[in-house]
Amino acid sequence: MRKYIGVKMVDAKKKTLGEYNKFRGWDIPADEDPKAKGMLVRYSDGYVSWSPKKQFDDQNFCITGEKNKISQEDVENMIETMHVETLTPAGTKSKTTIVQCILKNGFILTESSACVDPANYEEKYGAEICMKKIEDKIWFLLGFLLQSAVYGFNKAVPAKG
Repeated sequence: MRKYIGVKMVDAKKKTLGEYNKFRGWDIPADEDPKAKGMLVRYSDGYVSWSPKKQFDDQNFCITGEKNKISQEDVENMIETMHVETLTPAGTKSKTTIVQCILKNGFILTESSACVDPANYEEKYGAEICMKKIEDKIWFLLGFLLQSAVYGFNKAVPAKG
Protein backbone atom coordinates (compact mmCIF):
# COMPACT_ATOMS: atom_id res chain seq x y z
CA MET A 1 0.00 0.00 0.00
CA ARG A 2 1.08 3.58 -0.59
CA LYS A 3 1.08 6.30 2.08
CA TYR A 4 -1.12 9.39 1.87
CA ILE A 5 -1.30 12.67 3.77
CA GLY A 6 -4.81 13.75 4.64
CA VAL A 7 -6.04 17.14 5.81
CA LYS A 8 -9.70 17.86 6.45
CA MET A 9 -11.87 20.38 8.26
CA VAL A 10 -14.06 18.90 10.99
CA ASP A 11 -16.33 20.13 13.76
CA ALA A 12 -15.70 18.41 17.09
CA LYS A 13 -16.74 18.53 20.73
CA LYS A 14 -15.68 16.68 23.85
CA LYS A 15 -17.62 13.48 24.50
CA THR A 16 -16.74 10.32 26.42
CA LEU A 17 -17.04 6.98 24.68
CA GLY A 18 -20.13 6.25 26.80
CA GLU A 19 -21.75 9.57 25.81
CA TYR A 20 -20.96 8.87 22.16
CA ASN A 21 -22.53 5.40 22.30
CA LYS A 22 -25.62 6.87 24.00
CA PHE A 23 -25.76 9.57 21.30
CA ARG A 24 -25.72 6.84 18.62
CA GLY A 25 -28.23 4.70 20.51
CA TRP A 26 -25.72 1.88 20.95
CA ASP A 27 -24.91 -0.28 23.95
CA ILE A 28 -21.27 0.08 24.91
CA PRO A 29 -19.29 -3.17 24.56
CA ALA A 30 -18.32 -4.73 27.90
CA ASP A 31 -14.59 -4.46 27.15
CA GLU A 32 -14.68 -0.69 26.51
CA ASP A 33 -14.45 2.12 29.08
CA PRO A 34 -17.51 4.41 28.90
CA LYS A 35 -15.47 7.13 30.70
CA ALA A 36 -12.74 7.17 28.02
CA LYS A 37 -12.19 10.79 26.95
CA GLY A 38 -12.53 11.66 23.33
CA MET A 39 -14.14 13.83 20.69
CA LEU A 40 -17.36 13.54 18.72
CA VAL A 41 -16.30 14.42 15.17
CA ARG A 42 -18.60 15.66 12.40
CA TYR A 43 -17.16 15.77 8.88
CA SER A 44 -18.24 18.19 6.14
CA ASP A 45 -20.33 15.45 4.47
CA GLY A 46 -22.27 14.88 7.73
CA TYR A 47 -20.51 11.65 8.73
CA VAL A 48 -20.15 11.43 12.54
CA SER A 49 -17.55 9.41 14.46
CA TRP A 50 -15.75 9.33 17.79
CA SER A 51 -12.00 9.61 18.29
CA PRO A 52 -9.97 8.98 21.45
CA LYS A 53 -8.66 12.28 22.88
CA LYS A 54 -4.94 11.56 22.44
CA GLN A 55 -5.27 10.48 18.82
CA PHE A 56 -7.53 13.45 18.06
CA ASP A 57 -5.14 15.93 19.70
CA ASP A 58 -2.13 14.37 17.92
CA GLN A 59 -3.78 14.75 14.50
CA ASN A 60 -5.65 18.05 14.80
CA PHE A 61 -4.83 21.70 15.45
CA CYS A 62 -7.72 23.80 16.75
CA ILE A 63 -8.10 27.14 14.97
CA THR A 64 -9.61 29.93 17.04
CA GLY A 65 -10.48 32.27 14.17
CA GLU A 66 -13.76 32.55 12.34
CA LYS A 67 -14.75 29.82 9.90
CA ASN A 68 -12.09 29.42 7.21
CA LYS A 69 -9.86 32.09 8.76
CA ILE A 70 -6.54 31.89 10.61
CA SER A 71 -6.12 34.25 13.59
CA GLN A 72 -3.07 35.78 15.25
CA GLU A 73 -3.84 33.52 18.22
CA ASP A 74 -3.63 30.47 15.92
CA VAL A 75 -0.20 31.61 14.70
CA GLU A 76 1.01 32.08 18.28
CA ASN A 77 -0.50 28.74 19.40
CA MET A 78 1.43 26.92 16.68
CA ILE A 79 4.75 27.80 18.38
CA GLU A 80 5.80 25.19 20.94
CA THR A 81 9.20 26.61 21.91
CA MET A 82 11.42 29.54 20.97
CA HIS A 83 15.19 29.90 21.37
CA VAL A 84 17.03 33.23 20.93
CA GLU A 85 20.80 33.50 20.57
CA THR A 86 23.28 36.26 19.76
CA LEU A 87 26.23 35.30 17.59
CA THR A 88 29.43 37.27 17.12
CA PRO A 89 31.38 35.68 14.27
CA ALA A 90 35.09 35.17 14.96
CA GLY A 91 37.26 38.08 13.84
CA THR A 92 34.35 40.55 13.72
CA LYS A 93 32.49 42.89 16.03
CA SER A 94 29.27 42.20 14.16
CA LYS A 95 26.36 40.74 16.10
CA THR A 96 23.57 38.60 14.71
CA THR A 97 20.38 37.46 16.39
CA ILE A 98 19.24 33.93 15.61
CA VAL A 99 15.72 32.84 16.58
CA GLN A 100 14.61 29.25 16.23
CA CYS A 101 11.00 28.18 16.83
CA ILE A 102 9.84 24.61 17.09
CA LEU A 103 6.22 24.31 16.00
CA LYS A 104 3.58 22.01 17.53
CA ASN A 105 4.24 19.37 14.87
CA GLY A 106 8.03 19.47 15.39
CA PHE A 107 8.74 21.56 12.27
CA ILE A 108 11.56 24.06 12.91
CA LEU A 109 11.66 27.64 11.59
CA THR A 110 14.87 29.67 11.93
CA GLU A 111 15.45 33.35 11.16
CA SER A 112 18.27 35.82 11.66
CA SER A 113 18.76 39.57 11.85
CA ALA A 114 21.86 41.74 12.19
CA CYS A 115 22.70 45.42 12.53
CA VAL A 116 25.26 47.56 10.70
CA ASP A 117 26.83 49.11 13.82
CA PRO A 118 27.46 46.70 16.72
CA ALA A 119 27.10 49.64 19.12
CA ASN A 120 23.40 49.78 18.16
CA TYR A 121 22.80 46.07 18.71
CA GLU A 122 20.08 44.93 21.09
CA GLU A 123 19.06 41.27 21.14
CA LYS A 124 15.48 42.23 22.04
CA TYR A 125 15.00 44.14 18.76
CA GLY A 126 16.75 41.47 16.72
CA ALA A 127 14.44 38.84 18.22
CA GLU A 128 11.36 40.97 17.41
CA ILE A 129 12.46 41.24 13.76
CA CYS A 130 13.07 37.48 13.56
CA MET A 131 9.75 36.65 15.20
CA LYS A 132 7.89 38.82 12.68
CA LYS A 133 9.52 36.83 9.87
CA ILE A 134 8.71 33.51 11.58
CA GLU A 135 5.09 34.53 12.19
CA ASP A 136 4.77 35.47 8.51
CA LYS A 137 5.95 31.96 7.59
CA ILE A 138 3.47 30.39 10.01
CA TRP A 139 0.63 32.47 8.49
CA PHE A 140 1.65 31.08 5.09
CA LEU A 141 1.90 27.47 6.31
CA LEU A 142 -1.40 27.54 8.23
CA GLY A 143 -3.08 29.22 5.26
CA PHE A 144 -1.90 26.37 3.03
CA LEU A 145 -3.20 23.77 5.51
CA LEU A 146 -6.55 25.54 5.89
CA GLN A 147 -6.94 25.82 2.11
CA SER A 148 -6.25 22.08 1.81
CA ALA A 149 -8.64 21.23 4.66
CA VAL A 150 -11.51 23.27 3.23
CA TYR A 151 -11.12 22.54 -0.50
CA GLY A 152 -9.01 19.38 -0.63
CA PHE A 153 -5.93 18.89 -2.77
CA ASN A 154 -7.64 18.43 -6.11
CA LYS A 155 -10.24 21.18 -6.15
CA ALA A 156 -10.05 24.74 -7.37
CA VAL A 157 -11.30 27.47 -5.05
CA PRO A 158 -14.83 28.50 -6.07
CA ALA A 159 -14.81 31.79 -7.98
CA LYS A 160 -16.67 34.71 -6.42
CA GLY A 161 -19.06 36.78 -8.41
